[in-house]
Amino acid sequence: MMAKVKEKTRYSDQELEEFSKIIDAKLAKAQEQLAFYRNQLRDLADSADAKSKGLDDGVGSAESERLTNMASRQQNLIKHLENAKIRIKNKVYGICRKSGKLISKERLKAVPHATLSIEAKQNR
Repeated sequence: MMAKVKEKTRYSDQELEEFSKIIDAKLAKAQEQLAFYRNQLRDLADSADAKSKGLDDGVGSAESERLTNMASRQQNLIKHLENAKIRIKNKVYGICRKSGKLISKERLKAVPHATLSIEAKQNR
């Protein structure tokens, strides 16, 4: 009679610590980007005020919209990364929310806030 190999149900504390460091680095970079976009928006608003308010600046509003969208995306990324940190703390990080199986390390290193395995994402 062969012993059944138990499938791993969660990442070890050491592995979770490794993922935590990856997330911390991505979080710092995302916060830096967000600050950059906010500064760009502030500078754009200041320069728009300095210009004659009578002129409609289509280029400025397009640039402002682009920066606002990019800032919004960074805010969403930060929220997802912070949620991933909570999952690490609760020791449920890296578990696919559809299948309940572990998400591959390669996927988590590329997208550390992933909550679905590649298979589950493709089947959506």
